Amino acid sequence: MTFRQMNEKKWLDKELGVITLKISSRYKRYTLKIKNGAVTATMPVGGSEQTMHEFIEKNRLKLQTILQKAPVVRNLDETTTLQTATFRLSIQRGQQSKASITLHDGLLTVICPQHIRFEEERVQEWLREVLKNVFRREAKRVLPERLSRLAQQYRFSYSGVRINSSQTRWGSCSTRRSINLSLYLMQLPWHLIDYVLLHELCHTVEMNHSERFWQLMDQVTDGKAKQLRKELKAFTLI
Repeated sequence: MTFRQMNEKKWLDKELGVITLKISSRYKRYTLKIKNGAVTATMPVGGSEQTMHEFIEKNRLKLQTILQKAPVVRNLDETTTLQTATFRLSIQRGQQSKASITLHDGLLTVICPQHIRFEEERVQEWLREVLKNVFRREAKRVLPERLSRLAQQYRFSYSGVRINSSQTRWGSCSTRRSINLSLYLMQLPWHLIDYVLLHELCHTVEMNHSERFWQLMDQVTDGKAKQLRKELKAFTLI
């Protein structure tokens, strides 16, 4: 695990909260982003902080609107509890100088060096990348087989299945009846995973969300399509 060094400054804005300014040679322009309910500003080495403040003012209303809608995501650390469809996550501190990752018997163990500061963004990015890689592995291992089984059970047919890393769509179905599934499905409980798989299978017959589509969904979910849809919308990713 290696991290890049950069200069950081923080200040408190009465309307936008804590703003983190990052200055690094890898940045080529002025940017603003919102992550975990906080604003991060980036600019290249040699850039003007005055220009950055003007850039923030120019985008203030847009930032306020996004902050009002942005869900707050908790940091991953030793207190994190996560039970996915196929494994439980355990983050620990250990005596070794380098991090280690093991997945065995349904337990994903991430052991970090004692000096690690979980509140640092670079540490959070690394931990989320670890999870992403495990989600991808597990998704490829179990989702195609589960999709095939549901298709056989309800007499659907499709041309292929792919796993992608979309964080905005759980799944999609092309006009050629090829199904795409997000690796982040692995955070859901099995009954919601099956709901998404059946949703895409129904699209192989009805390509839109017409009344016939929802009637078909009710047929394959014992009349629980709207209930499951509501539950899925309320689900928050870690």
